[in-house]
Formats: sequence, C-alpha cells, structure tokens
Amino acid sequence: TLFRSPGRASASPSLDVLITLLSLGSSGYKELLKERKEMYVYLVNELKKLAEVYGERLLDTPHNPISLAMSLKNLEEQSSTAVTKLGSMLFTRQVSGARVVPRDSAQTVSGYTFAGFMSHTSNYPCSYLNAASAIGMKKQDVDLFIKRLDKCLKDFRKERSAGENGLETGNAAHTSELHLGELSESLQDVILAE
Repeated sequence: TLFRSPGRASASPSLDVLITLLSLGSSGYKELLKERKEMYVYLVNELKKLAEVYGERLLDTPHNPISLAMSLKNLEEQSSTAVTKLGSMLFTRQVSGARVVPRDSAQTVSGYTFAGFMSHTSNYPCSYLNAASAIGMKKQDVDLFIKRLDKCLKDFRKERSAGENGLETGNAAHTSELHLGELSESLQDVILAE
C-alpha cells in the first residue's frame, strides 16, 4: 500500500509536467519559450503605455526576463487602502497572476516580523503591481489584462477627481449614482418643458 504522511506533497503535479514536456517534445517546448519571450516584449510595451497614462512608470528589472512591475505611487497618495483595493478589484475581475505589493507592509509570523512582506525587498520606495509573462500566454490575455487594469485605474481616477470636486469619495458607485441622478433630473426638466 502507498503511505502518504501528513504535510507531504503529492507527486501528481510533477508527473503532469513530465507528461506535458514529453508530449511537447524539445521543439514544442522551445516554441513555447519563444512565444513567451514575444509576449514579454508585448506586455512590457502595453504596460509601459498604460503606466504613462496614469503617471506611473515601469520599474527597471533588467535581470528578470519573465516578470515586471509598475509603480503605484499615485494610488498610494490617494489613500492608504487604495493599493490593496486595486489588488482586490483585479481579483474580482478574474485577473490572476498579477500581484499588488503595498509599500511598508509588515507581517509577524511566530514572533518574527517580516518587513516589506510580499515584496522583493524590505524597503522598496513605492508600492507596485507585479505581472508576469507565463508560458502559454497569448496576445489576447495581455490585452484583456491591460483592459481590466485600465478600468480599475480609471475608477480610482474618477474617485479622486470626485474628491477634488467636493463630492464624497471612497465609493465609485456613489459617484455614478450622483451622475445618474443629475441625468434623470435633466431628463425630467426636458419632459416637463414640452
């Protein structure tokens, strides 16, 4: 009989990878790597364009040909919870793999405090969004990721401008309701005027 101790990992994932690699063959695997490199270049270009639109920048990661990061300084300045809220918004929009890393986060585990928890360093100067070009990623996947990230950042921008215009901040739905209310009042005025 097979005995599996508690806490031991299963060999199934490793076996799945082995079977997949054997079925791909050397040329199939090399083709996947080539496609991943092309998608990385495409992801860099698209994320850089999006970062510039929102006053952010692509962080320099010269020795990492798979993942990259975009600063989130403007979100940090907007509110203390905006950065983690972005991560939540992306998750609920089914964006997997991207990770939001808040600046100055700390986590204590069994009496040990980890400064810069989830970050690649203890004291990175800003919060950032981490994304990777994985094997099997297609152009449509990058486009969808950029579209969903753009939508989330637009929501934050609307929220910020609503706050600057004296409207209540913290709830984009509330802002939308105000605009709908104004629109319905204008429509009633037009109907009554006829």
